[in-house]
Amino acid sequence: MRILMACAAFPPFIDGGGPISAMIVAKLLLAAGHDVQVVNVAGEDKHETFDGVPVHRLRSLNVDWNYRLPRPAWKKLAWHALENFNPRAFFAMRREIRRTRPDIVLTDSIENVNVATWAAAKSLGVPVCHILRSTFLLCWKGSMWRNGDNCARACGSCRATSYGKKLTSRFVDAVVGETDFIVARHLDEGYFPNATSHRIPGAIAPLDATPPRDGSLRGRPLRLGFIGVHAAIKGLDTLAAAAHRLKGQPVEFLIAGTGQGDYAASLPERFPKDNTRFLGWVQPDVFFPQIDVLVVPSLFREPFGRVVIEAFVHGVPVIGARSGGIPETIEPGVNGALFAPGDDAELAERIAEFVENPQRIATLSSGAIEAARRYAPESIASSYEAVFGALLRGPQAERALEMQDARP
Repeated sequence: MRILMACAAFPPFIDGGGPISAMIVAKLLLAAGHDVQVVNVAGEDKHETFDGVPVHRLRSLNVDWNYRLPRPAWKKLAWHALENFNPRAFFAMRREIRRTRPDIVLTDSIENVNVATWAAAKSLGVPVCHILRSTFLLCWKGSMWRNGDNCARACGSCRATSYGKKLTSRFVDAVVGETDFIVARHLDEGYFPNATSHRIPGAIAPLDATPPRDGSLRGRPLRLGFIGVHAAIKGLDTLAAAAHRLKGQPVEFLIAGTGQGDYAASLPERFPKDNTRFLGWVQPDVFFPQIDVLVVPSLFREPFGRVVIEAFVHGVPVIGARSGGIPETIEPGVNGALFAPGDDAELAERIAEFVENPQRIATLSSGAIEAARRYAPESIASSYEAVFGALLRGPQAERALEMQDARP
């Protein structure tokens, strides 16, 4: 199958987990034997092979492409306006589709390559599948987080500034989310009215013969870990408050990751000093062997929460907040535990259960390793192939086959 994969961003440009997730999808489809061509927007127009993946980098189709850099207000307004439908992107992506003649156009996030890609594919009779990574289509900030809290629905300003995205979503034939939560959030707002919807979680390669934890602490304290961005939305204040509730208990807290601004700088003052270590930026494969249990206390409604399955691969049980897509991954009593987001008392109770009965670690560690097998690349690739196969058998299949017949 020939797949044109249009990505909002792609390595080596990394502005979060999205580009890494896009790379994982591209590589697992290549490994499954498909012909994959990635296109994304960058600072120059060039063709290259990056880590085994063919990539066409396009010059910016909008007023600029790196929206993470500081820019004047007029540029921000212009960029967001054009993200609702960019005629330049329509014609550029139409040329890419005609050049590569794909069976499927797969969009992995949509910033910069633009929702006009969907219209371009539709105009050429090529089925479209879109992967949701955030709420960018619903919210101009991409987070649905405002004034220190989650937004229950898209607010009036976000609806007004996202109208073109919603309208263009009717050209998508299949929509994929890593959790049911992120898919439902868009469908509830009226997006993707003509698309089939699918849950396909992120992929992660299993480690060779990972043994489950034996639950024996050998006289040392229980080690709780956090790894990620040091930001208030990640629920670190909840974890800090729980740590204070557990003072005097045989527990250590290992905090990995980094952050920016006053909040990150003041974070060490929020935790008990005698049993908390801040490790800075650490590779996951170095961090997870150091801890017994991972805590994911996010206040923000995470679309997926990839760190959970990273922990599972290492045989680490997870205590997670019932926030966003996190509860879809953690099975209480099987591979971890759940608590209400922001409830430091309940989080302290969940931690105390491990302190009182460390043998639970062994049971839940085995469950974590078993759960990790569901996210093996081969299994995830098969799920995408099933979605693509259904699209090619659908009403657009005849027009797509006409394009194949026209190939030189």
